[in-house]
Amino acid sequence: MLQRLLTLTLVATLATGPSVQAQPRPQVQAQPRAIAPRGALDAEEMNNIGVFKRVSPSVVHITTLSVQRDFFSLRTHEQPSGTGTGFVWDGDGHIVTNFHVIQGGDRATVTLADQSSHPARLVGAFPDRDIAVLRIEAPRDKLPAIAVGSSRELQVGQKVYAIGNPFGLDQTLTTGIVSALNREIESVTRRTIKGAIQTDAAINPGNSGGPLLDSAGRLIGVNTAIYSPSGASAGIGFAIPVDEVNRIVPRLIRDGRFIRPALGVSAGAPQLAQALGAPKGVLLVEVSSGSPAAAAGLKPFSYDRLRRIVQGDVITAVDGQAVADLDDMLSLLETRQIGEKVTLTVWRAGQTRKVVAVLGSSD
Repeated sequence: MLQRLLTLTLVATLATGPSVQAQPRPQVQAQPRAIAPRGALDAEEMNNIGVFKRVSPSVVHITTLSVQRDFFSLRTHEQPSGTGTGFVWDGDGHIVTNFHVIQGGDRATVTLADQSSHPARLVGAFPDRDIAVLRIEAPRDKLPAIAVGSSRELQVGQKVYAIGNPFGLDQTLTTGIVSALNREIESVTRRTIKGAIQTDAAINPGNSGGPLLDSAGRLIGVNTAIYSPSGASAGIGFAIPVDEVNRIVPRLIRDGRFIRPALGVSAGAPQLAQALGAPKGVLLVEVSSGSPAAAAGLKPFSYDRLRRIVQGDVITAVDGQAVADLDDMLSLLETRQIGEKVTLTVWRAGQTRKVVAVLGSSD
């Protein structure tokens, strides 16, 4: 009890005691510190600055808008539904971005580096590869096309740059390296995007659709995804390789969509091939009449009148490249043109042969 009273007395004394006052000081003439000189920027810094200055005018900010209707008044109004990044593909006003940046929006606005905004229309999209092309009407001198490089020559460890609009903060530069190559990521349609570039350059929400650049300032990929439990950059980002982009974008501009070359077949699940003792590949369960596959003599697995399985064909390779499943084969066919001939390696009842098919349209 005595200790408690002493404690209360000490607290009361501190609370009611005189406050600490600043002691008067003689007048001092304070001056700004002298600026210490520095030497020239090093070569890496100069290159970082040079890449940003050259490429940033080609990078755009994309805002998508959706139409909302008031529950009580039934009036409609537009409100922002998402933001992302894109880049100028050519002087005709074509803008490349991710499909998921514009997905679900009713309208999109593109803001150029000079902060001028322009309404955009959708030219075409290929959701399986998360790529979309928009078009704006703007003076050609405001549309500097990005320089296009190659992803085929990339090496793990080389320097990369990302320019984008993370969290809506436009014209942001981050740097890193190629952390890994030939990664597989999932598109919005759940198709596998093969050959993705992994980087540790900081990529955050809003960077999607922006360019990944090499040290020469050339486009080598389109930033599309991050791996992060928190939703912010954790040092693992992914980009669609530019060779894929350079193959798809011209078709979207020309046709308004990506029409995949096709054989005219349907495939069974990999588990079915395993149950039937067939090798890995595309096990045919249907061959459309009049299709390229039918013209090449391919046959599906089927049943006879006694419900016994009749051996059909399994496509195991296209032009010598092995295919483990339908997704593999579709990815290979996307690199070909309608009307092009392909050589298929086909297995049937333990025998392997090669046949030539002329690719048709998936329409």
